Amino acid sequence: MHDLTSFLEPGMLVRHPDVPDWGLGQVQSVIDGRVTVNFENAGKQVIDGERIALLPVFE
Repeated sequence: MHDLTSFLEPGMLVRHPDVPDWGLGQVQSVIDGRVTVNFENAGKQVIDGERIALLPVFE
């Protein structure tokens, strides 16, 4: 399966495409396709990068 996280790096800002209420998130780590993101309204979440394509934010 294609890894949708290959371009993500710690410090990047992202949004979850399916849960906009989580707000802006900052990537903490990317390990084996699993992305840990600290979202402003949902705290730390681990996202499966093979299933969810996080949306980069350039603000």
